[in-house]
Amino acid sequence: MANQSADRGVTHEPAAAAGWTFLTNHAHVLLVIVRDPQITLREVAARVGITERATQKIVADLEAAGYLTRAREGRRNSYTISTGQPFRHPLAAGHDVDELLGILASGSTSD
Repeated sequence: MANQSADRGVTHEPAAAAGWTFLTNHAHVLLVIVRDPQITLREVAARVGITERATQKIVADLEAAGYLTRAREGRRNSYTISTGQPFRHPLAAGHDVDELLGILASGSTSD
């Protein structure tokens, strides 16, 4: 059964029901964060359809690889996406992650 996002009326197919997706969970997490840099990891996990623990690992991976930085603001974290970061696969050489995020996040501030 598909879920409907209240903010835009967009129907989303749950990841488990879809079977597979074109983007990895790393890309999904990055996309959710670029749309809402003050989002909690619990909210990221819910939007992506993965566990909080998996989300924490992915954010740590992205931070270690230089794709994002995390800053503590009071009791919450705020994330900044690093620009100009290349894709990690040779087939995407010459392109950076900003291009993909620009396409997928354009005109949208949340899921």
